[in-house]
Amino acid sequence: MAVAARSGDARREGADAGRGVDPPALRRAEWGQAGGASRAEAAADAVAELAARVAPGTRLGTKEELRSRCGVSVGTFNETLRLLQVRGVVTVQRGPGGGLFAAEQTPMTRLAHSVLALDASPGDVAQALRIRNALEPLLWQDALWHASPADIKDLRVRLEAMAAAAAEGDAGEFVRANWRLHARVADITPNPLLCSLYVALLELVERHALEVRPQAGVPLARHIRDRWRLHAAMVDALDERDEETLLRLVAEHDTATAVGGE
Repeated sequence: MAVAARSGDARREGADAGRGVDPPALRRAEWGQAGGASRAEAAADAVAELAARVAPGTRLGTKEELRSRCGVSVGTFNETLRLLQVRGVVTVQRGPGGGLFAAEQTPMTRLAHSVLALDASPGDVAQALRIRNALEPLLWQDALWHASPADIKDLRVRLEAMAAAAAEGDAGEFVRANWRLHARVADITPNPLLCSLYVALLELVERHALEVRPQAGVPLARHIRDRWRLHAAMVDALDERDEETLLRLVAEHDTATAVGGE
């Protein structure tokens, strides 16, 4: 699927459209913009902006307080919290006086933020995909060595979301479900640098993708079904600890993505 980058005009139009709605306490210029960041990502950005204004170790609030300020559901804020922890923006402390605290900005955190700060021209998106593809074998190998039964179960849940989107012929939702699958694979690696960089590249592409198109001459419905089958086979190989098959499928996945398929 080809990825079309959002133009500057489209970004400005989306921001203008949102001005007629009262934003939640933590603002984001493009909150709720169609085709832009998801609500979980927008909430993560808002909390990250709050964390950036205070010293490391500062208490930002409880999970419920921040969820309420962001105006998102419990499920959405759980995804927000996952994104924040992957980015190294917050730490979580349990018990009395606990909550979310601003984390120290490590070099890895600054690297991820630098990636997300790119303007994301079509060239930026293409380069982000190229680098992301180069990281895929490392990511899946780590998953092969470290995935728990709970990890595999979560990946199959995300495959179900991809299958549902494929059945509906919804290419946009299929790609979003695909990205959620890959982000969950990134959660498995014990390598924080690999995880942070990969997720930052993934988010860069997702934020600036307007539409997806199958390769020339391939019907959209068939392309989506084929991509789902490929990802399902990758998870099966991961579950079976079949390294040879997994790496062959990852290479097939990356070749298709380099050409334009997701």
